Amino acid sequence: MDSLTQIVLGAAVGEAVLGKKVGNKAMFYGAIAGTIPDLDVFASYFTDTVTALAVHLGFTHSIVFSILFAPIFGWLVSRYEKYKNFKGWSWLFFWAFITHPVLDAHTTWGTQLFWPFDLRLAFKTIFVIDPLYTLPFLVFLILAMLQKRTTKKRQSYNSIGLVLSSSYLVLTFFLKWMAFNQFELALNTQNIDYKEIDTRPSPLNTILWSANIDVESAYLLGNYSFFDKQDITFESYSKNHELLGELAEDESVKRMIAISEGWYTINKKDDILYFNDLRFGLMSLTPKAENFVFKYRMDVDTSGHVVFTEEPKDNRDGKKLLVELWKRVKGN
Repeated sequence: MDSLTQIVLGAAVGEAVLGKKVGNKAMFYGAIAGTIPDLDVFASYFTDTVTALAVHLGFTHSIVFSILFAPIFGWLVSRYEKYKNFKGWSWLFFWAFITHPVLDAHTTWGTQLFWPFDLRLAFKTIFVIDPLYTLPFLVFLILAMLQKRTTKKRQSYNSIGLVLSSSYLVLTFFLKWMAFNQFELALNTQNIDYKEIDTRPSPLNTILWSANIDVESAYLLGNYSFFDKQDITFESYSKNHELLGELAEDESVKRMIAISEGWYTINKKDDILYFNDLRFGLMSLTPKAENFVFKYRMDVDTSGHVVFTEEPKDNRDGKKLLVELWKRVKGN
């Protein structure tokens, strides 16, 4: 999830653990702890694109990290804070650390919660930025912050925020199930044979859902809003996996395919190959836009290895997508 959301969650968890003992300092340290796992993004400055993608949401988003580093941070804080309870501070950092990847597991990116095992949890029930999750949570956190640390109101406000946000996460599973059934029904009605369906919410909401459908040599992409009155339509995108040729055996290519969970297409332009990660869809709802959110240029270096470079995004495409999403959410 986005940084603000993780800060709010960390602060609320910190308050739940030590709010009665240290007041707003519990929120402060919880907020800090809620952002620490995302420091793995700095890997992109020190390594190649593929490795950075593999590292992101990896070790720092694992149970192992939470167990190992919570006592370290707990000891450091207990050394200079008036409240010297090492166990209390360690417990705060543990819960702030572990709730971070648990929340991220609901997104399309997912997390390697069980690192070092090669298992990425990605429920794909919520977008990385969702105002319906964050804003009510933030309001109740602020209300709690304004109360004295020993009052029942403070505890109540914080608890309400945690319950509301958690309930919304549970609701997103039901919404995903409803959307999945609609996509499945549309495919069966249109007599489309498919191997697999992958669904996810569109940006900033859980009303409009997108689906990738594997149909052998191509992928079908479709959208469905709970306010739709017309049937779901699908657009076909050729996989073009054969364009990789011998490059398919390159280690970086294999890793990228694994990272994308096999949901990718290959495009060729001016003798340059591009790797498109379909898990995050397109930068436009216009059919056949071919403008994927995550698109990587593939170059071969002097040693014969493939080097991936993410193609920059145009801000104008982002603004256009938001306008299209707002219209599409309201139904077709």
